[in-house]
Amino acid sequence: MKVIDLESEHYDTYFKCLEDWSDEMKEAGNHKACWYHKYKEKGLRVKVVLDEENIVTGMIQYLPIEESFIDGENLYFILCIWVHGDKEGIGDRQGKGMGEALLDAAENDAKNKGAKGMAAWGLWLPFWMKASWFKKHGYKKADRDSISLLVWKPFSADASPPRWIHQKKDVSRIPGKVAVTAFINGWCPAQNVVFERAKRASAEFGDKVVFESIDTSDRDVFLEWGISDGIFIDGKQISYGPPLPYEKFIKLISKKVKKLLP
Repeated sequence: MKVIDLESEHYDTYFKCLEDWSDEMKEAGNHKACWYHKYKEKGLRVKVVLDEENIVTGMIQYLPIEESFIDGENLYFILCIWVHGDKEGIGDRQGKGMGEALLDAAENDAKNKGAKGMAAWGLWLPFWMKASWFKKHGYKKADRDSISLLVWKPFSADASPPRWIHQKKDVSRIPGKVAVTAFINGWCPAQNVVFERAKRASAEFGDKVVFESIDTSDRDVFLEWGISDGIFIDGKQISYGPPLPYEKFIKLISKKVKKLLP
């Protein structure tokens, strides 16, 4: 294997988080591409790992924490690290040390750029992006938000731990209408799929539903709300793990529409 900086020939695979075989990823639109080209000017770094046939099998993306949805200084923040683990496409490539190679390369890169440490997020439950994996590689807890842990590894004694930025404003309702408010940052194709499904489902109900899109790739907008990605229906956030099916959005919105006064 070898770890390299992202090159243009790998863009399509990267924009779909290595799942260019997935029909679901085709629903994500071009949000990731737009986000990438915007944030590479702000210090975004992306590395991929190639196998012996020069096929992209893993990726890591990280950026200065000051440009992220985390509060911190002089750190780099890992948005995600992923080695292809599905049976479809190129098959399961996990458990071969590719994740460790990507993490080492990113940490060395951050050190060379003068960062005082590296931060990441992970789940304390045994799902995707497990916090325990980072802890095995020297990271320690900095903050917690529900099932998500913010972890970090200081490179110098004067480094300060990062903190989550929490929601700052309530999402409004609209009298006489169903309000669907969609926050989108663009960095995560799975979140982009959810955004597109919510937008498409909202359009099915005509003027009974007002769909509002809030672009949090503008960090000032994110800091105003304290929300990076999320779907709210009449001010209440919709919880989900894997992207909700389109039909589920239709059902959720339909229930609200039926409660509108005639």
